[in-house]
Amino acid sequence: MNTATLLAASSLRVPTRDAWRYGDRSASYAVASDRIARMAGGLRASGLRSGDRVVLVLPNGPELFELLWATLWAGLVVVPVNRHLHPREVSYVLDHCAAKLVVIAPETAAAVSCGTSEATVLRTDSAAYEALPVGQPVPVADVRPEDPAWIFYTSGTTGRPKGATLTHRNLLSMTLNYYADIDPVGDDAVYLHAAPLTHGSGLYLLPAVGHGAVNVISSAGSFDPADYLALAQSDRVTHGAFLAPTMLRRLTDEVRGGSAPAVPHLRSLVIGGAALYQEDLQDALDTFGPIITQMYGQGECPMTIAVMKPDEVPHDSADPRRRSCGQPFTGVEVRVVNDDGADSPAGTTGEIQVRGDVVMAGYWSDPNATAAAISDGWLRTGDVGHFDENGFLYLTDRSKDVIISGGSNIYPREVEEVLLAHPAVYEAAVVGVPDPEWGENVCAFVVTGPGADVTEPQLIAHTRAHLASFKKPKSVTFLDELPKNANGKVVKRALRNLRTGANG
Repeated sequence: MNTATLLAASSLRVPTRDAWRYGDRSASYAVASDRIARMAGGLRASGLRSGDRVVLVLPNGPELFELLWATLWAGLVVVPVNRHLHPREVSYVLDHCAAKLVVIAPETAAAVSCGTSEATVLRTDSAAYEALPVGQPVPVADVRPEDPAWIFYTSGTTGRPKGATLTHRNLLSMTLNYYADIDPVGDDAVYLHAAPLTHGSGLYLLPAVGHGAVNVISSAGSFDPADYLALAQSDRVTHGAFLAPTMLRRLTDEVRGGSAPAVPHLRSLVIGGAALYQEDLQDALDTFGPIITQMYGQGECPMTIAVMKPDEVPHDSADPRRRSCGQPFTGVEVRVVNDDGADSPAGTTGEIQVRGDVVMAGYWSDPNATAAAISDGWLRTGDVGHFDENGFLYLTDRSKDVIISGGSNIYPREVEEVLLAHPAVYEAAVVGVPDPEWGENVCAFVVTGPGADVTEPQLIAHTRAHLASFKKPKSVTFLDELPKNANGKVVKRALRNLRTGANG
């Protein structure tokens, strides 16, 4: 079953309902579905064949919405890419997935300015469809459940992005899990998408479109809490599709500041991508009421590992279950194992592993990484946690040292390698430290070579020249030497303590 049948079915069931709204533009399910079928026909007429990869480097908007669906409809593989990535990073994705087509907009053209990829580059205006491939409408392509549908690129600890390959079975299972455990999506549902559709919010299009919901796409270039709340009021929004914790906190601050409009229709806010601090959770509950759903997932197991439903959050802020990320989704097996691979008892920490139809097929064109991540169907998440005696899951650490800033993953080694490429840098280590707005900040510690002369702004600028801006360090601390253990390994805990002033 092709994932695009979700859209095709809704176009028959609710043809006159708006599929999307964007500023003063909108399209009904019938109109959007017809155009998407024609786009799919144009993609196939251009020579693309089943399984070919189509990379989308686009800002949020109707074009991204419809191209996502048209690619799936045509039986192709969609590869949405964060438009804020550095051109070198985008180039790697294009080459690695052997893209046949890449679609850009004027504001994202600079991100596709280098590389050896032979993909055809198609530039679409952000306010028109003229440049998009349109042909005769075609039926939804016949695909197998195990065929790849979506490649979600996420940075790896080696500094190279890895492409989590999501099949049609993965995406449809994820959608059914959403209906079972987050929200069944009623006929009056209106979703607001303010986070990038190339990431979590795009995945939320599937359950929303599958049950014929209206999808309001924010036209703000970046997240703006005032814009979000104004849209929520004017469009009678019922569901916040996907928000990082920092976005929720900014929304809460906006409402508590007294300048935001009331949002009486809002009944669901789904938070994911990073840990939600307890103070922020309480403030949000006090502000919006019990409508906060906390979701734990990964690109390799999209949206669907564990969920803490609003009615499961204890009223007592001192209750330890407040810190839980909930229980496993329906039909998803989750276990915690010790170093020997045996199941850990309740209350004992270990690595979190996941099995089920939501687990990716593997990493695109990377059998070694796939073999390291999946064994006997179990996905090794790299996260450390434990269950309590009632089956609630707790995250206690991230074994891969990933830094999560504003809901985006940043891997220290990737930043360290760029710093070490600077001629003045002899040693470098990168850690994340808590930040009240972004969740975590990237902090670098550097030892310079003899006689080297370099400043903090110069190193930050050097990093910015080679990586996406959100990955650059917010601070650089110069040390005479990095703290190391007896085996010569840098002790990053000591660096975090040095930066935060903590002891131990």
